[in-house]
Amino acid sequence: MIVTQDAPWVPADIDITVPSVARVYDYLLGGAHNFAADRALGEKIRAMEPTVFESARLVRSALTRMVRHMVGSGIRQFLDLGSGIPTVANVHEIAHSVDPGCRVVYVDIDPIAVAHSELLLMDTDHADVLRADVRDPDAVLGSPQVTAQLNLNEPVGLLFMMVLHYLGDTDDPVGVVRRYRDAVPRGSRLAITHLGHGLGAENKSELDDAMRSSGNRDQLHQRTRDEVLALFGDWRLERPGLVSAGGWRPDIPTDLSAFTALDRDLHAGLARKP
Repeated sequence: MIVTQDAPWVPADIDITVPSVARVYDYLLGGAHNFAADRALGEKIRAMEPTVFESARLVRSALTRMVRHMVGSGIRQFLDLGSGIPTVANVHEIAHSVDPGCRVVYVDIDPIAVAHSELLLMDTDHADVLRADVRDPDAVLGSPQVTAQLNLNEPVGLLFMMVLHYLGDTDDPVGVVRRYRDAVPRGSRLAITHLGHGLGAENKSELDDAMRSSGNRDQLHQRTRDEVLALFGDWRLERPGLVSAGGWRPDIPTDLSAFTALDRDLHAGLARKP
């Protein structure tokens, strides 16, 4: 059903009966920018993986620590690819809490994610949002938003947070990420979080079926640790390497043995361009 919404963060003629990956993730994080179809799919995921809400928060916390680490390492500009719907602790908020001069460009294909980001960034000079497909690096890197906000001759923090597992092998995720890596200079950083095989084949199949039956064409592509490592190319992983999201430089000592299989297999890593 196509409807027109009065809320300023909902573009006209959005079919809210079809769940969106960005809005489902917003629901998992406790956000308010989602609809019944998104919540229904989120609950189907919870039925398969009861700790999925906690898993989403683990990834979000890893994002916070990664951005802080990058700012502490001298990075002052960020390209957040597949940024999703702004909830709490967005990249520009994390970065600006350390240095208000940091610049950020968010990129997402979801129209509601982009519309809500535009509202959020209305009074923010050093951040912008672009509606684009991350699989088209040339369009992203050549966009007015990126060219106006970012100086690609200076180190950039590239972020692919929970987005690359929506790229199938035919999308050539290694090649896509390589194109972004090649566009930035030495000293740049690359942060990736990616779903491993912790979901399990049966749950993965059920989730794919649920997404297809709801009208969503996105499919998850779980990858092994070695396959995720390949996304970093020859960039040097910073300590502690490619680990679970909850184990990436936690603020307090963390008992990784208490994590579920899904949590342990949420890969997270940050690398530096040599």
